Amino acid sequence: MALIQCPDCKRQVSSEAQSCPSCGYPIAERLQEGAIDSTPLEAGQLLVEIRPSWWKFFWHLVFGWLVIPLLVAIYRRHSLVLRIYSDHVALERGVFTKEHREFFIKDIRSIDVDQTILERLVGIGDITISTAATLDAAEVMPGVPAPMRVKDLLIAQRQTLTG
Repeated sequence: MALIQCPDCKRQVSSEAQSCPSCGYPIAERLQEGAIDSTPLEAGQLLVEIRPSWWKFFWHLVFGWLVIPLLVAIYRRHSLVLRIYSDHVALERGVFTKEHREFFIKDIRSIDVDQTILERLVGIGDITISTAATLDAAEVMPGVPAPMRVKDLLIAQRQTLTG
């Protein structure tokens, strides 16, 4: 007695069985006709690899675009940090790779605040700090909350250091 594969349900069935116990396929009748390959199956032989259909993930694919902007926003928010100390300012960019820029408050030459109408309504803006110490002479920090207060803080700190 050898185990063979049922052509209908692909389960292992005895070659002496009259019909498949799972699906009722007439094994004995088909063996006599030669319609079934009666070579026994080897132990541990891979028969088929099955993965879930893409239809199972239909709603994931349809609404997947909603998650991507959220992930981009989280990444971009955590990749930029402006730290203001009593004597210097540090700007750090990146999550996986890091870029650090530091300059002294006494080297600041100008502080520009740019806001669109929508940014003014929600209270954010872009701050551009121009210094004498940097080659490109400007460091931009986009989307700063309360940018006018940050500008006033930098000006006040500069005046106490030079004053």
